[in-house]
Amino acid sequence: MQHARIAIVGGGLSGLYAAALLEERGIHDYVVLEARETCGGRIVSWPDASRNHDDGTAERSIMGRFDLGATWYWPAMHPALQQLVQQLGLETVQQHEDGQMLIERSRAHAPSRVDGFTSAPPALRLAGGMGALVDAIRARLPADRLVHGRQVTGLRQHDDRIEVQTDNALGQAASYHVAHVLLAVPPKLAASTIEFTPALPDVLQRRWQACGTWMAPHAKYVAVYDAPFWREQGLSGEARSAVGPMGEIHDASSNQGDAALFGFLGVPAQVRRQTPDAVLLAHCRAQFVRLFGDKAARPKAEFLKDWATDPYTAVAGDDNPDLNHPIPPPRSSTEGPWRNRIVGIASEWSPNFPGYVAGAIEAARLGVEALCAPNTAASVLH
Repeated sequence: MQHARIAIVGGGLSGLYAAALLEERGIHDYVVLEARETCGGRIVSWPDASRNHDDGTAERSIMGRFDLGATWYWPAMHPALQQLVQQLGLETVQQHEDGQMLIERSRAHAPSRVDGFTSAPPALRLAGGMGALVDAIRARLPADRLVHGRQVTGLRQHDDRIEVQTDNALGQAASYHVAHVLLAVPPKLAASTIEFTPALPDVLQRRWQACGTWMAPHAKYVAVYDAPFWREQGLSGEARSAVGPMGEIHDASSNQGDAALFGFLGVPAQVRRQTPDAVLLAHCRAQFVRLFGDKAARPKAEFLKDWATDPYTAVAGDDNPDLNHPIPPPRSSTEGPWRNRIVGIASEWSPNFPGYVAGAIEAARLGVEALCAPNTAASVLH
């Protein structure tokens, strides 16, 4: 049995940022428990800068990193996130939208070229991918506070302490005794995969269970090339398709050398699970050839990330995408034994930006403020 004042369940952006906020307040008695072997959660920039790629010639040849999860943000809409990016000294790249976009209505007709449009306000990406934000925050945290490969399976109250029960990939159990828990995993994932003893209030359980997890039903395909050849054709790299397999496509080129295109697959998650990755990859390449020409047929690297098959993101019932961002449920219990003991801080709990990267920042800040507020039973400063 190990001990800490606070357990942060999840090492995605909200969990890491919450840890950084605790450090700023002089609170060091916490542990971040991450089920994956790496931090980042739904932020994945490939190749992973934290891994050794000596055995992967394709990855060694890639210049830049490309996002398989969260990709961009809008600084005018997300000022707190923009302030954090500036504080960390991260370089930004404006999303490329110059040129015409393509519309693919049927296989029987060539794609149509239409005037493109630019986001207002403009969207930004991070040089080195959104993973650069995760890397920068993680680098400021003590390494011994981060525990990887530990999935939280249960939260059990024992008088004034909470037992945080975890398993690793081999099924080996380990427990932590803490006073407070910050849940940096989506509400539905927490309600579906963590056993609460005593049980959460019925209303809270239902609200968390009903809250959609942003990105959980989606899959992204990324193809990396030596140069953005589509721009030579006066194309922005954006496309919309009614025939797929990708429904929405964007330019994902790095500012560090290599070019790329990425698309969101419109194929339902149930169908993707029954289709070999090699077949999906072949269909994605074929679609890029239809849209952008023969140069798209031979990417120097490609990757398919299906979030619906990620057990640390999606659960049963996440197969059908919700085009709207989730309505945030209550982040804590207002009654019963869990009152002031657990606080939700994943992006879906953000009141203003649920599901967005900016939402992870906002929810983490609000959760830490609630935990540290004076004159409350939850204050860790008592």
